[in-house]
Amino acid sequence: MEKSRRTFLKKSLAGAILLGTGGLAHAELPEPTKSKARKAVNPFHLGMAGFTFAKFDIDTTLKTLKRLGVHYLCIKDFHLPFNSTDEQIKAFHEKCATHKVTGYAVGPIYMKSEAEIDRSFEYAKRVGVKTIVGVPNYELLPYVDKKVKEYDFKYAIHLHGPDIKTYPDATDVWEHTKDLDPRIGMCLDIGHDLRNGCDPVADLKKYHTRVFDMHIKDVTDSTKAGHAIELGRGKIDFPALVKMMRKVKYTGMCSLEYEKDMSDPFMGIAESIGYFKAVSDLS
Repeated sequence: MEKSRRTFLKKSLAGAILLGTGGLAHAELPEPTKSKARKAVNPFHLGMAGFTFAKFDIDTTLKTLKRLGVHYLCIKDFHLPFNSTDEQIKAFHEKCATHKVTGYAVGPIYMKSEAEIDRSFEYAKRVGVKTIVGVPNYELLPYVDKKVKEYDFKYAIHLHGPDIKTYPDATDVWEHTKDLDPRIGMCLDIGHDLRNGCDPVADLKKYHTRVFDMHIKDVTDSTKAGHAIELGRGKIDFPALVKMMRKVKYTGMCSLEYEKDMSDPFMGIAESIGYFKAVSDLS
């Protein structure tokens, strides 16, 4: 992985240098090839987890997504509060549309009571999405099962690695949901899965029928000590992940959840999105 990344960056740097040297470089270069390799066809979509912009308003968020060419957003309640009126929800969607962004889900939302579950499902209904990324207490899963049947929503449980006791990895989510309504599954956070000593590529293969959303990120180590870093610089094997998504025909979202330098994340976000797009095109 590191060798491939260095090669990729060296080629990019070489190209930038050549572009900067103008006519002299052009005179020494061979004729450009006329045929261009086709980009890979991927069943999945690139999005953004709203938590990435926890310290920024929705206007900054949408302007950034537009510049990056990212068209899907998992909506967090700090951008669209639970108590938003129908008029505020409509205005939110209109603002998203002007930036060519669609809110595809809400969450993650932590749920510690039946009342909080009720509020979350009704919130998602009013927002107009069909997927909730949630973190319910274990004992509330039968009630989540009931609400999923009532609303016909997908419910993707966000796993959190070794940081909290509930839902540390994909296997834990699977074991707690496999006998519930098939619309209850997981938001596979590949970084947290790895930090709990698991292989997110293997877990995607094993549990793909219950993977309804993915949070993509990179981390420095496969232990609790691992921390967030730009995509491609850490331990996640992204080429293998992309190939596995194609193999299992994953058609959901891959939303960047960038948790490094959250007060000034923009360079890292741009690098990460660029890297993922390149891997998705070339792998």
